[in-house]
Amino acid sequence: MDLTIKDILEEARTHRNDIDEKRLLKVFEYASLNHNGQLRKTGDPYITHSINIAHTLASWRLDQLCIEAGLLHDLPEMSGTTIEDLEKEFGLEVAHLVDGVNLVGQVRLRGSQEVEFLENLRKMFVFMAKDLRAVLVRLADRRHNIMTLHGLPLVKQRPIALETLEIYVPLAERIGMGKLKSELEDLTFPYVYPEEYKWVMEIAKPHFKHSVENAPDVINRIRLQLAKHNIEASTDGRPKHKYSLYRKLMRPEINMDIGKIHDLVAIRIITKDSASCYSALGVIHQYWKPVPFLGISDFISQPKPNGYQSIHTKVFDSHGNIIEIQIRSEEMHLQAEYGAAAHFAYSQSKNKGISDEKLEGGTAFKIGNKFDWVKQLVGWKDQMFSEKDSLKDFRLDALAHHIYVYSPLGDVYDLPEDATPVDYAFSVHSGLGFQIQTVKINDKIATIDSKLRSGDVIQIIKTKNPKKPNRNWLRFVKTHKAKIEIRKALEKSGV
Repeated sequence: MDLTIKDILEEARTHRNDIDEKRLLKVFEYASLNHNGQLRKTGDPYITHSINIAHTLASWRLDQLCIEAGLLHDLPEMSGTTIEDLEKEFGLEVAHLVDGVNLVGQVRLRGSQEVEFLENLRKMFVFMAKDLRAVLVRLADRRHNIMTLHGLPLVKQRPIALETLEIYVPLAERIGMGKLKSELEDLTFPYVYPEEYKWVMEIAKPHFKHSVENAPDVINRIRLQLAKHNIEASTDGRPKHKYSLYRKLMRPEINMDIGKIHDLVAIRIITKDSASCYSALGVIHQYWKPVPFLGISDFISQPKPNGYQSIHTKVFDSHGNIIEIQIRSEEMHLQAEYGAAAHFAYSQSKNKGISDEKLEGGTAFKIGNKFDWVKQLVGWKDQMFSEKDSLKDFRLDALAHHIYVYSPLGDVYDLPEDATPVDYAFSVHSGLGFQIQTVKINDKIATIDSKLRSGDVIQIIKTKNPKKPNRNWLRFVKTHKAKIEIRKALEKSGV
């Protein structure tokens, strides 16, 4: 279906009450005029790309200027329109945002030297720390580009898909945009790993068929029981995303056995508030027995580092099959689907009032404590020992898949995949890494180079006397912080 400006206005109107439709029409007409005669590789008029981006941004509940930037962002590159032209026509803030979107667009794996790529990546985080909306516009842009990737020559398809998988997917995940992350993964999967994609689709087909056929009965029974207990909620089911399934099949403990995967179709219960989530959980366990060895994951009391909240429980259905049920409130669902986009809705800032000075300085939409990792990435150059090592560490910290682990008190720590107890120790405190006597993972003694997994509880039993730095630790630690602290100590001790 071809989208139009009317679809953008309708989508924006659905989610917000502060849209200046007259101004938005003016922006659209300006973009249409300046893109006139330009075609995409698909053969479509170029303005269709801008319309799709703006519509996506409206569906993410973003503000007027964000939608305007979606319509205007390609004009400087495609039509010779300058940022100054946009400022004169529509004001400083939208011009500043379009400039930021283009700056973020410079982060490319294709044809870039490693140093150049990572420097542009750092610039993206610098801008992101000031105004996250530039990244959100670029994510919407990449989403439509991948949806229309078939229009490009075959030789260009895989590199762009791989770039998306390695840059934009981790970025979407880290800012909590679960729906976009899954969309981008599934769209790029057949381009990046065509053989693996065919394999997954082939082995999954009968299992998905069984799960999908079984789901309606489970959903109806859940609805009846929740209604019986006066719990207001909506219940539905969705098949597991294909790339997520592939990654899970590759885990050593799964060993490509799809029979060990219990969430091929996840049943989702959306309640009115967090208290109702626990009431719903009680009802579920009253009628469906939880699987003892799989347990319950309570991400409401202990949210993931990107803000995700939900209760996950695995239960036996009436046929003896294991199914996963996710329970969350409406607010938690918005956060899970839209992440940072839900957080940075313009209306929140508008209600507080935004000064011209803040708008001019680009600080009206600064990130909060939840995204402290962005600030850490901004300052990476101040913590360099060698450029080569630091660039590698920066890429790992910024774009690697991340896990979340817990302290014995329930504090959550965000670490790159395959991080170790030593990485955890230095994340807790810069000196804790040198006080490790014994490590326990999930209450079992473990080695200091063990690879941590999401959900692990890590306990560091401290020695009374701090240990000397160990150069061998540099072979297995993953985080930049751990490496910096170890190298500083080695240099100080002359080891």
